[in-house]
Amino acid sequence: MLERTRTAERYARGFTAALVAVATLLLAANAGPAKAAETPEAGPRTVADSR
Repeated sequence: MLERTRTAERYARGFTAALVAVATLLLAANAGPAKAAETPEAGPRTVADSR
């Protein structure tokens, strides 16, 4: 037979689960693609370069 859990224990578990969920969402939001290394350009680009 299942034992009844205390109200404080249920709230603590819920609060912990909410903290884990928020931390996971924050980490996922900040885990974007890495910034590409910038290559040095030889000189100014012209309209002919973009064709």
